[in-house]
Amino acid sequence: MSPFFFESMQHIQLQNKTIAVQTIRVEQNRNEHIILVFLHEALGSIGQWKAFPELLCKKLQLDGFVYERQGHGSSSPFSNERTASYLHDYAWDELNKLIQTAFPSDKKIILVGHSDGGTIALLYAAKFPKNVLACVTMAAHVINEPETIAGIQPAIEAYEAGKLVGLTKYHGVKTESLFYAWARTWKSDEFKDWDICKDIQSISCPVFAIQGSTDQYGTEKQLDLIKTNVSGKVKTIMISNCGHQPHLEVPEHVLSEIQQFFTSEN
Repeated sequence: MSPFFFESMQHIQLQNKTIAVQTIRVEQNRNEHIILVFLHEALGSIGQWKAFPELLCKKLQLDGFVYERQGHGSSSPFSNERTASYLHDYAWDELNKLIQTAFPSDKKIILVGHSDGGTIALLYAAKFPKNVLACVTMAAHVINEPETIAGIQPAIEAYEAGKLVGLTKYHGVKTESLFYAWARTWKSDEFKDWDICKDIQSISCPVFAIQGSTDQYGTEKQLDLIKTNVSGKVKTIMISNCGHQPHLEVPEHVLSEIQQFFTSEN
């Protein structure tokens, strides 16, 4: 028997939009009152996580919950033009409402976020600390670095040359609007000085922040700022010879590090 299984994709109604979600159930669950909530990257979806959510759920013996933000995958398309506050909106409005709708009030959350998802995890943990046990981030941003902006231009060129056509497998007709919402926002004048360091100072839960040494969108400064500004316990690691997707590039290493982090916390 498989140590876990995905429930079929479902859609949760949140006011004027629907959010696509999937739940991972593990065969051996060490605590049914805790769930891992996975938050994908800027151009991500449920499918783009590959096997990582299931593997981490198995490793920690906890159920998981994976969802697609508005504008992504099988969720509703964008209803408004993206603004410089979009990450706050996803964290403090959409994710907050989703958690209130999907889980009973006594359910405890471990947030696992990649890239934009890591930033959203930090913002949610800062604003709604009551039900967050811990926060794991991979390639999260807390400031807009020059390296971030520089890294986006090659992605635009690749997209316009048809080299990112694989995104349509996950986002369908929403692909172009999603891609340019990401690229244009991060390169905009309004986003040039984007900085959430003050916002995350209220985080009291343990945080584990992971970064790849060759990440084209961010540097070790992101880790330093997370460690400096979060008020709770913070562990950071920089993985050598690893880019923007540590969980896909070196999955066994990342899984082992996360397991060690939680073992040390318990």
